[in-house]
Amino acid sequence: MVHVYNCHPFASQQIVQVEQEPGLFCCGGGALFVVATGGCKVDAYNLEQEGCPLICRFGTMGTVKSIQHSKIGDYLVTIEEKNSSTYLRAYTNWRYQAEEKARVGVRLLGHLLRGASVRGGAQMEIIEIPLSERPIAVACCSVTGDLLVGCENTLILFTLRRQNQQSLQNQCQQNLQGSWSNSQQSASQSQGHQSSSSHNLSVLDFERSVILHITKMTPKQVALCGGYLAVQAELEVLVLKLDASSEPTSLDESSDTSKDDYLEDQADLLLIPRQQELLGDQARNCDISVTIEKTGLEDKGQYTLSYVLFRRFTPEFFQGCSVEETQLHSLQLYPLFTSNQSVSTEEPACLFCFFSLPNAGYLYSLKSGVELLSAYQYPERVQEAVLSDHLLHVITKNALQCFTVRCAAVAARTEDPYIDTTMKACPPNSLQVCALRMQLFIGLRSVCVYGRHVVLLSTVDTEPREEAERSTQRRSLELKEPTMLTGIFLAVGIDPATTPALESLLSRPFLGRRWTISSPKETSPAGNGWNLYVVDTVSPLTLYKEMVEYSRQYAETNPQAQSLQHLLSEAHLLLRAALLQTPGQQQNDDGTSSLQEDAYRQDEGQTAVQTHRQQLEEALRQNCAQLGDCFSRASQKVCHLALPYYRMSGLSVTEVIVRNRPLPSSPHSYGLGFLFYLKHYLLEETEQKLSQESADEVIDIFSRSSPSELLSVCASPSMINVSPARTLRILQHLEDTAGVSVPLTIAMATMVQRLNDLPQYTQLMERHAEMLLVYGFIEEPRLLLHGGGGAPRTHVHPTALSRQLAKSQPGLLVAGMVALHENNKVQLEQADHIFKELGCENCLQVDFWEAMLMASSQETVIQELLFRLASVYIDRLVGTNSESGSSFPCTSQRRRSLKSTDDLINSCSHYGALYPWLIVLCPAHTTSCQHQEELYKLQSLLCGPSLSIGSVQPLLERLSEGTLWGFSLHLLCTTRRGQYDISIEKLLDRCPQAIIAYANHHLQDKNMGLWWQKLLPELCDRTRAAGENSILLAALKETLVVVATETSPAQFLELIPDDGTASYFLPHLLTCTQRHLLA
Repeated sequence: MVHVYNCHPFASQQIVQVEQEPGLFCCGGGALFVVATGGCKVDAYNLEQEGCPLICRFGTMGTVKSIQHSKIGDYLVTIEEKNSSTYLRAYTNWRYQAEEKARVGVRLLGHLLRGASVRGGAQMEIIEIPLSERPIAVACCSVTGDLLVGCENTLILFTLRRQNQQSLQNQCQQNLQGSWSNSQQSASQSQGHQSSSSHNLSVLDFERSVILHITKMTPKQVALCGGYLAVQAELEVLVLKLDASSEPTSLDESSDTSKDDYLEDQADLLLIPRQQELLGDQARNCDISVTIEKTGLEDKGQYTLSYVLFRRFTPEFFQGCSVEETQLHSLQLYPLFTSNQSVSTEEPACLFCFFSLPNAGYLYSLKSGVELLSAYQYPERVQEAVLSDHLLHVITKNALQCFTVRCAAVAARTEDPYIDTTMKACPPNSLQVCALRMQLFIGLRSVCVYGRHVVLLSTVDTEPREEAERSTQRRSLELKEPTMLTGIFLAVGIDPATTPALESLLSRPFLGRRWTISSPKETSPAGNGWNLYVVDTVSPLTLYKEMVEYSRQYAETNPQAQSLQHLLSEAHLLLRAALLQTPGQQQNDDGTSSLQEDAYRQDEGQTAVQTHRQQLEEALRQNCAQLGDCFSRASQKVCHLALPYYRMSGLSVTEVIVRNRPLPSSPHSYGLGFLFYLKHYLLEETEQKLSQESADEVIDIFSRSSPSELLSVCASPSMINVSPARTLRILQHLEDTAGVSVPLTIAMATMVQRLNDLPQYTQLMERHAEMLLVYGFIEEPRLLLHGGGGAPRTHVHPTALSRQLAKSQPGLLVAGMVALHENNKVQLEQADHIFKELGCENCLQVDFWEAMLMASSQETVIQELLFRLASVYIDRLVGTNSESGSSFPCTSQRRRSLKSTDDLINSCSHYGALYPWLIVLCPAHTTSCQHQEELYKLQSLLCGPSLSIGSVQPLLERLSEGTLWGFSLHLLCTTRRGQYDISIEKLLDRCPQAIIAYANHHLQDKNMGLWWQKLLPELCDRTRAAGENSILLAALKETLVVVATETSPAQFLELIPDDGTASYFLPHLLTCTQRHLLA
C-alpha cells in the first residue's frame, strides 16, 4: 500500500539554455553535462548558479553513447563510437577548458604525459582505455572513484590512481620507464575539483585491477560502490562483494558444479525462468557463475568474491506495455554516511541497491544483512528512477513524482545502538512508503539528480502513436531476423559462413545491426520539441513544515488515525536523513562543491551549517513530541512508543501531562501510551521532582485509571512534594476498596509521618509483624531508599521513613536493608551510604554488617564483612580512629548493639564459641566494660572458622600485649596459625593457670604428643626454677595425669628427669603401669 499526501516537494524550476537537442546528460561536481543528439561535444553548465550558465564546452573524439561523472577525481567517462568501433575514454581536468585553454593531451591508460603537464602547465587530458571487448555499460564508484566497465560477458574493474606534479617531475628527471604505481587513491585525496594552481596539480590514471567473467547474463547496466558490484540484465539483477586480500586465496570451483546440478533439477523452468529472490549467502545458488581472471598482478594482493543479492523477474504485461518492453532499468548503488563518519576516510555505514521495472521499484539494504526495505508500486509506467537521501524521483511520460525512502531508518539504527529501546525510537524500516504531489510535464525521457537539483529532459514525440508502435516492432524484428535466418539455413544443412553471398546478405543493415547501442530517439526537425529542465526540491526542513501543516487536518478530525502516525513518521525520517548528513553534505547533498562555494564556506559556511543543524534538531524534538502525542493514545500494540518519543522530545513531565489531559468528550480517559510513559518515568530514579500541583495531578490520574499502581507512584522520588493529607485520603479509599496490604499500610504510615502524627504512625506500623513489614519493603524498596535498583554505582538516599525507623525501630531498618541486599535491591556500598547519611555509621551500620554476616551466603561478601567487623572491633578496643577515618566513640555514648556476643554465637556460624582458656585468661572483672562486648565479639570471630588470620594480623599489631585481653588476641592468632609450642611458652610466661585449659582444648588428636614433648619439659624446668609455685605444681600434676594415661611405661620412664626428683613421678609411673597391665 502506498500512501498519497498532498505535499509539494518542488520549489522552483528553470530551463537550461542549450543550443541543440540534448541526447545524453549527467550531473556531478556542481555541473550539468549535456551531449547533443548524435554530437561529439560536451557542454558543461553550472547547476549552482541561477540560469545555469555555461562553464565550458569541449569536444570528444567520437559520438558519445554513454556518459558518467565521478565526484571522486572530478572526471568524466564516456563510451564513444567512431567508424563502427566503440571506445572507452576518461576526461580529466575538464574545468581548465573554462579558462579558454585549448591545450588537450591524449594518452593511453598507464602512459603519463611528460610535456606541459610536468613542466607546470595545466590542461585537460583524455585517457584512452583499451578493451578487448566492446563496452556496454560503465559506472563510477562514489566512494573511491574506481571505474567498472561492463562488457558482454565480462566485468572489468579499474582502480583510480593519483600522482602529483612533483612526483612526475622526479620521474622525468630520473628517466624512469614503464608503468608507475602508487597507492590506491583514497577518498580524502579525491574531493571533487582540481585546484587551478599548477603547484598542487594531480594527474589521474587508472589501473586494471580485476577481471570478472560472468556467464548466462549480459549486462545492460552496472553499478559500483565501496567494493560492491551490481549487474543488471533485462530481467535479472546480481550484486557481488569484492574484497581485497593480502594473502593468496584459491577460488572455490565447486560452486559451479552445484549450480549445474541445480539447473539440471530445474531444467523444466529454463525456457520461462521463474521469479527468484536470493539474499545473502543464498545468492550463490543462482545459475549465474562469476569467476575471477588472474591478471598477473597477484603479487599486489588477491580478491575474494561473495554473492550478496540475486533477483530474477518474469516478463509481464502492464498497462499496455509489451512483454519485450518489460525490462529492468535505473540500477543504482547508493551509499549513506552517518553524521559521526568522515566521508573522506571511511566506508559508508549503509549501502542500498535500487532497481526498477516499469511498474514497480525495489530498494534493498546490503550491509548488516540483506533486506528488502521497500517495494514501490507505480500508478503508471515509469521510464526512469533516481534514488537520493530523502526521496525517490521517478518519471513517467508526463509527470515527475516523488516517493519517500527508508534509508534514514536503516542509517539511524546503524549509527545509534539505543534506537528501538525505551530511550530512543525511530519509525521502522518496513514503514509503508508514500507518494507526494506530482509535477506534470510533457514527454519526459530522462532524469538525473544532483543534490536538490532534479534535471529532466522532455521531448515531444511528433510521430503518431501507431507509427511509433510499428517502428518499435520493426526494430525488434530487425534485431531478431539475422539470428532467425541463420538458424533456418543451418537447419536445412547450409552453413552461411561457407557462402560469401549469404554471409553478406545476413550482415546488411536492414537485417541486423552490429555494435549497436540504444540511443535516445531523435525528434522531427520540425520545431523545437524538447526542453531541459532543472527542478529544485525544497529543503528537508521546508518539506517537514508542510507535512506538519498537512498533518493538522488529520489531528483535527481523528487524532488516533493511522494516517496521522504515518505522516509524522515520514516527517521524522525526513529530518533524520538531513541530520545524518555530514556538514559538507548539508550544504551540498552530492558532497562536491564548486570553487565559489569553497570560498564562501571559508567565511560563512560553518556558521550557516551550525544554524541549520540547530533548526533541524529543534524540528526533530517537536516531531518527537507530536509522535509521542500520537502513540500516547494509540492501541496497546504500539502505545509503548510514546515513552522513547517523549524522551527524545526533551519535554518535562509536567509538559507531557498538560498535552495529555483528557478530551472534553471523555474527561476520565487517559491514553495507554501516556500511562505507560508516566509509569516508567515514576519508576525511574530521576533527580527531577514534580511540583505539588503536578504531583497531585499524577495521583488523580492513577487513582482514576490504574489504582493498583498508586503505591508505586507514591513511593517515587519524583513525588516527594505530593500533598500528604490528600494522598492519605486516596490511599485510605484504596484500602477500603481493595483491602489491607502491608506495602499499602507502610505507604499510609509514610504520609502520616509527614503529617507529624506520631500516634497514628505508630498504630499503622504496629498493624503487622516486623517480618511482614520486611516483606513489604522487599515488594516496594523505594519506601526505604531512593535510587539503588541493584546497580553498584547508582547513588542512593534514605527516605523520610528510613530516618524515622532509625530513631524508633532500628532493628526493623536493619532487617529491611538486609532483605533488600539479599534480594538484589541494593548493593553493600549503597547500604553503607544510607547509614552514613542517617548518621548511624558507628552503630546501626555495624549492626547491619553483623546481620548481613548471618544472612549472606556469598563468600566474597562474607570475607568483606569479616574484615570490616574485625577492623571496627579493634578500633573500638584501642579507642582510636580507623584507617577509613570513621570515629567510634566510647560505648557509653553509643547505642547498645542489637545483637550480643551470645546472640551472634548462637545464630551465626562465623562467630565461634569462646575457648574455655579465654575465660580463665580474661575474666570479666579484669576487662573494662567499655571494651568487654567488642572484645568478646572479636575473640569470637578469631575462634570461628571463617576469619582469615592473615588479613587481620596487621590490624592486631596496633594492640599491645601488655594487657591480658590484648595478649589473648595475639595468642589466638598464634594458635590459629598452628604455632602451639610458641603459644605454650607465652601462656606459661603470662598466665600459667590457663595452661591446662589451653592444653585440654588444643592439644588433642594429632597434637597430643605436645603434652610430653613440649608441655611436660617446660613445666619441669619452670617448677624446678620457681620452687614452691602452687600454680606450676598443679599444672604439672594435671600434665602427668594426662601423660600417664596416653603413654606406655617405657615411654614414661624416658620422660622422667634425671635430676634426682624421680620419686615425684613414681606414683604416676605406677598408674601408667597398672593401666597398661589392665589393657
